[in-house]
Amino acid sequence: MGQGHRDLVEPLDQRAAPQRLHHGGTYRPGRRWRGGTQVRHFGQVARVPGDPILGLLEHFRADPNPAKLDLGVGVYKDAAGRTPIPRAVKLAEQRLSDSEQSKSYVGGHGDPLFAEGLLRLVLGHQSAVLGAGRAGCTQAPGGTGALRLAGEFIARCLPGRAIWLSQPTWPIHETLFAAAGLEVRHYPYVGVDNRFDIEGMLAQLGRVPSGDVVLLHACCHNPTGFDLSPADWRRVLEVVRARELLPLFDFAYQGFGDGLEQDAWAVRLFSEALPEVLVTSSCSKNFGLYRERTGALIAIAADAEGLQDVRSQLAAHARNLWSTPPSHGAAVVGLILGDDTLRGCWQNELDGMRRRVAGLRMGLVEALRTYGLAQRFAHIAEQRGMFSYTGLSAAQVLRLRAEDGVYLLETGRANVAGLDAERLDQLAAAIARVVTD
Repeated sequence: MGQGHRDLVEPLDQRAAPQRLHHGGTYRPGRRWRGGTQVRHFGQVARVPGDPILGLLEHFRADPNPAKLDLGVGVYKDAAGRTPIPRAVKLAEQRLSDSEQSKSYVGGHGDPLFAEGLLRLVLGHQSAVLGAGRAGCTQAPGGTGALRLAGEFIARCLPGRAIWLSQPTWPIHETLFAAAGLEVRHYPYVGVDNRFDIEGMLAQLGRVPSGDVVLLHACCHNPTGFDLSPADWRRVLEVVRARELLPLFDFAYQGFGDGLEQDAWAVRLFSEALPEVLVTSSCSKNFGLYRERTGALIAIAADAEGLQDVRSQLAAHARNLWSTPPSHGAAVVGLILGDDTLRGCWQNELDGMRRRVAGLRMGLVEALRTYGLAQRFAHIAEQRGMFSYTGLSAAQVLRLRAEDGVYLLETGRANVAGLDAERLDQLAAAIARVVTD
């Protein structure tokens, strides 16, 4: 043991050369412990880079700068820099604590009260799609789980379809769908001038092979914050209909853009106009249930009978991914959406969060006006949701991190919800220095 861990292993076969495997990887012989016979199975496991967002959080936490500012990880923060638990959630949890009688499984599709409430939240109380029995909800571990389930369904039940993502998009979209075995392709979204490129988007979608899947951000586009107007959405709908594409909406920020009803406008437009649509919904941001992993995949089929076919497949695929979903967060959401008092309390809090983020956007642009940069960064106030594609270069981002303790992604994406209104002038001064030096 005194020789150190490097001397504890030896090659299993010194003469064996690496072998190519059928999946394209390389096999290298295992190694044995010195003085033993047990093979080191993990000796050939390679280290991979960590997640850039979570890695940035680790760097932030290790930074001793007392004035540091975290604009990286996508969580809402209040004026005190905390990620609060909404009062409605705490009240619902208290009720559940007093009334819950069992910790048994909730079933393959999850909590039925959660499903009923979420369907109406996303599609509307007067939805003709719901009235016709064409929509169903399958609970998943967060929006990420819902996306993974959608990828699995597409890969297994609609083989040969590629999925088209905006360029840029949430980085996990790329790996989630690739892990499901889908071919991942891209359509333009933001140009080199850091402006939304609707014409480029429409032109590429018009060339997408018939039957492919197109992922659309329903509102509060992550990472850019640039959203489509109603007129833009109608144009996209016509291309999707003409090319016979399957739309998959990622709806992670309902209520953070322009309001609960307004943010659902595009999803409802497509759902009423097309026979088949997929929607992933997340309760992480709007209910503050980040760690409870509460989300769902909503499937809309041409008729009620076809929906049951789809739901049978979703339940089967979910069984192999996570068996049954977690209960607590869904029970909280179901209780809030089914109780007028709790729902009113929750909606007021959500409205307050949305107004605060919008105010921070306006405040930062105004703070930049002092340095003659209000016009250059006017898009920050025009964007929606928690994130902004600031237009800062990677070099400028690294200078902000090193010189001012301001942490955002090297793409220039900033979490506006991480800002502190009292420090807008400080941030504006730092931005002005790195863009004008």
